[in-house]
Amino acid sequence: MTIGVAVLGSTGSIGCSTLTVLDRHRDRFRVVALTAYSNAALLREQADRWAPAYVGIVNGAKGEEGKGKGKGTACLVEAATHPDVGIVVNGIVGAAGLEATLAALRAGKRVALANKETLVMAGELVTHAARTGGGEIVPVDSEHSAVLQCLAGRETREVSRLILTASGGPFRTWEPARITQATVDQALQHPTWKMGPKITIDSATLVNKALEVIEAHFLFDLGYPQVEVVVHPQSVVHAFVEFVDGSVLAQLGFPSMELPILYALTHPERVPDHGPRRFDALAAGGGALTFEPISAARFPAYALGRAAGAAGGTAPAAFNAANEVAVQLFLEGRIPFGRIPEIIERVLEGHRGGDARSLDAVLAADADARRRATEAACS
Repeated sequence: MTIGVAVLGSTGSIGCSTLTVLDRHRDRFRVVALTAYSNAALLREQADRWAPAYVGIVNGAKGEEGKGKGKGTACLVEAATHPDVGIVVNGIVGAAGLEATLAALRAGKRVALANKETLVMAGELVTHAARTGGGEIVPVDSEHSAVLQCLAGRETREVSRLILTASGGPFRTWEPARITQATVDQALQHPTWKMGPKITIDSATLVNKALEVIEAHFLFDLGYPQVEVVVHPQSVVHAFVEFVDGSVLAQLGFPSMELPILYALTHPERVPDHGPRRFDALAAGGGALTFEPISAARFPAYALGRAAGAAGGTAPAAFNAANEVAVQLFLEGRIPFGRIPEIIERVLEGHRGGDARSLDAVLAADADARRRATEAACS
């Protein structure tokens, strides 16, 4: 019997990769629901190919709604809680994915989570929803998938620390002053991964690694001092796990989201797959794998994100919101690249903190941070 899958953000990078994986495993999975933000043409093609029971578009044109279709943000929750869905792949970018994740977990679904902002904003709420609703969170991020694979059912008390890797993005070797003046085209030229624009900019600032540190804290119930990050330009080693006895395990693979997506769908089982390129130890990194510390001068936003995570409460939500606003303004050409960390810092300096155990408090912190980020950009 096949498992029904909902793909939230089906027209984005993660969504398209998910459908590629599902196409190779039609004997195990069927697509029950698809949602997109605004790419109606591609969504229509996907719906024609997969014939899902439910199709939703968040920002669609008038008349696109109909039988078996949803429109507006409500369609995300409707798709995530569809009775025929067993697994929800959340590939939505940003805070918009939070409520669908909560709803799916409360409905007892497995959430294959690529939307790291969900855990960053409301980690306590999300983990509580999984516990009380019987749902399950399985990470799709390559780094967290690597950790999960290395743990292989081991207890958290056996883990000494995690070491996540970062490619360093396009500005790994640039001088800090030059980075502040980087153009949109330059920031979007990621050296190893092919991703959507927002995530690519987060990789250029290393905000994505700060988000992943916060996410790892909640996924694996580890303190922030136990989660480290090193720059690894080849993007072959995705994470290390060091155990209390000093033994270290690592997960390796060529850069491709298809493997972590498949593992999130089938975990803890491993199934034969013939999609991504097979690993070649001699070809990996040209025969050399190298590691470097993060440069604080090049990537100031990384430290801001770690500090927000350690502060706890609604600080991570404020960090995430400020970054989303700043990245969008940069992509629109309204602020220079160097203002992204500056805006984040100003928002965090003015953040009053708060308890993150209620959705209203998290959403209020998110809205306030967005307002102040917009104001900071104009000053």
